Formats: sequence, C-alpha cells, structure tokens
Amino acid sequence: MSRYKAYEKYKDSGIEWLGDIPEHWRISKHKYIAKFQKGKNPSLLMDNNLKGTLKYLSMDFLRGNSSSLLFAKAESNSYVAKKNQTLIIWDGSNAGEFVKAEEGIVSSTMAASELISSIEINYYWFACVCLEPEMRRCANGMGIPHVDGEELKESILTIPLDAEQIQIAAFLDHETAKIDDLIDKQQQLIALLKEKRQAVISHAVTKGLNPDVVMKDSGVEWLGDVPAHWDVKKLKYLCSLQTGDKNTEDAIDDGDYPFFVRSQIVERLNSYTADCEAVLTAGDGVGVGKVFHYIVGKFDFHQRVYMMNNFKSVTGKYFFRYLENMFHKVALDGGAKSTVDSLRMPVFMNFQFTVPPKSEQNHIISFIEANNMIFDNITLKTARAIQLLQERRTALISAAVTGKIDVRKWLSPSLPHINSMQQGNVDQNNSK
Repeated sequence: MSRYKAYEKYKDSGIEWLGDIPEHWRISKHKYIAKFQKGKNPSLLMDNNLKGTLKYLSMDFLRGNSSSLLFAKAESNSYVAKKNQTLIIWDGSNAGEFVKAEEGIVSSTMAASELISSIEINYYWFACVCLEPEMRRCANGMGIPHVDGEELKESILTIPLDAEQIQIAAFLDHETAKIDDLIDKQQQLIALLKEKRQAVISHAVTKGLNPDVVMKDSGVEWLGDVPAHWDVKKLKYLCSLQTGDKNTEDAIDDGDYPFFVRSQIVERLNSYTADCEAVLTAGDGVGVGKVFHYIVGKFDFHQRVYMMNNFKSVTGKYFFRYLENMFHKVALDGGAKSTVDSLRMPVFMNFQFTVPPKSEQNHIISFIEANNMIFDNITLKTARAIQLLQERRTALISAAVTGKIDVRKWLSPSLPHINSMQQGNVDQNNSK
C-alpha cells in the first residue's frame, strides 16, 4: 500500500480491530445503518426457469457454483432480493461471509441487508466486506456455525463524509475489478490445465503412447478406435466389487485408518474392514462419476461407496486412472434421478475398459504420473498467485474503508469526465 498516502490526522476509534481512523470520520453501530431479513425456503424448487419463477439464491449459487442454480415461485413468506443487494451467509461453514445478490428468492441460509440510513450503497458493500473477518470469527453454534445476530447489530462501520464514501467506493470498484480480472484469468488457467490433464490421460488409456500403432474399432461408441493388440473388457471381468457397511456419522477425528465416504475428502476411523489394493468411488450423491480414490493398505468405506479390488488383467493404478478419467462418460446412464444421483450396479458392472498388455499399462502409468507432476506444479503456482491476489484485494479494501490510505485525490483512469466534478465534491466536503 506504500504508493498511497495516509491521512494527515487520526484519532483512536476505540475499537481494537479498527484502530485509528481519520480525525474527521465517525463510526456507527451496524443496527443504525441497516437491518437484516432472514430468507425462507420456497416449498418447491425447479430446474427450469418457468414463467413466474425467480432464481433461488442459495449459498452455493451466490458463491459461484452455477451448477447449483434452481428456480422457484415467490410465496407470501419469501424474501425477494434486488440485484446487487448485500446479503450475508447466515448458516454453514461460510457463515459471516457477505455476497452480492442477484434478483431472486433468498434461501433460509442467507439474510438480506436493508439500508435504513443515507450511507452510499457501494461504500456500504465494501464496509461489509471489511467487516467480514469479525463476523466469521464470531460465528457460533453446535455443529453448524451461524451468524451471531447481536454481534452483527453491534458491529462497527466507519462513516466518512458523503463525498468521500463515493470516492472510496469508486476507487475500490476500479482497483478490485483489476484484481478480479487477474484472478479470473488465473482460474481459467487452472480450468484449462485440468482439461488438458484429463485429455492427456484419456488419450493415453484409450489410444496408447505409440502414435503409429495399428488401430481397430472397439465396438463401443464413446470409446472409438483402440490399438489393435488391446482387449476391451467389462469391469465385472476385471475385479471384485462390493460396498461398505459404515455411515458418515461413524467418522472419528484423528482415527487410525482412512475412511472413504461419498466425497473427495477422506475421513478417519479406528477400525478397518479391508487391507488390500483398491479403487473406491461414490455410489450415489453428487460424487457419482466425480469421486475416486486409490489406496494400498488398511481402510474402511461407506455403505454407499463401491470398492473394487482383486484386479485381473489390469494393474490397480491403471484401473484407477482409466476409471477416474473415463467413467464420467456413462456415469448416470441407466441411473436413477431422485433426490440424489444414483449409480446402478448393472451400469457399473458393464462399464467397458481398454486392457493393454501389463507392461504397456506400466509405461502408461509412468507417463501419466510424470505429466501429472508437471500439471500439479503449474496448478500449485497458479493457486498461490490467486491466493496472493485475494489477500491483496482484502488488504486494499480494508485499508481504504478504515482510512489507512487516503484516496481523496485518486482519479479514475476509466472515467476522466467525472474526475473534476468528483474531486470538487470531495474538496467541498472536506472544507466543512
């Protein structure tokens, strides 16, 4: 922040986390600035945007998971948010995080902010973002954290002069947009790396590593041509298959053995029911076709998780790489759609595998692991760059909203025609 100057005079805010603020600023409790309205879940959610429906503003959707978008009709107890209205995540692991709304029905895990003061709306948004660490820290509850409503009401916001609020918001809009653009580019790179990784693995396990090899029709539409000397076999001829007998609730923190559930996260247990080389995948839920694990050793697994072991004609690692990269093509073919996606046993048992000679399988695995190491290194560096950008974004918002930097003389590169008017308003307010 060294390129930005500080204000000339400061005073003690009396608030530990806030520290000193510019001498002419004031502070206010949140309850005098805005009130919050909890959302209500509609009685029926729909996949399609039918006439008369609105977006359902769930936590997942508002945090960027577009695949979780659902629609509903507004009911008498629904809260319909306006576009860009400030919301706070009230319940769950992200309780205390502020998000901007789209027009839609607010879910019960969210609360909407309604301004009851004359604070500038864009400045208020950034002030809430600055307040977020305190709200996250104060979130409480048994099992599922939730926002402490009293802490939210009593939380402190800084209130600069009106024109300063506009200036600070314009500055932060411009600067955070630049940072967000850089973050978006890095996230696109990670997505491309993931696609490239999958394409490399898919090609290796279906076409092999020799570009001059003679090919044949596999007889499987989604598989296409495969090397002529490879076999194509159904999964049921390549391994044993069974499900576990445990529930997610059986997990124990710091347990002695891995416990595989329907998630990419591996839980722990103090017991084990298997001691072998195995591949595991989710049998139902959102993990179908997405969650895969490979292990050699002692472990336990969920009653809705499929375990494959006792491999025949294939190595365990080859089986794992093939399944995690190819099974999504048919994951729900013949499956059931109810409250969760469900994988049926016949679909699984009849899934088609390419089976190269074992020596070739080993070469393919060595090739995949070497490439994965390269992709992992690039992805790790990119993720670190995103983290640093996010930290800079947070620090910049905090510095501007708490008055640690003075942006009153900042001029907008993108809006030069309003700079003189804007600067005049700031100077006029500061002379009062």
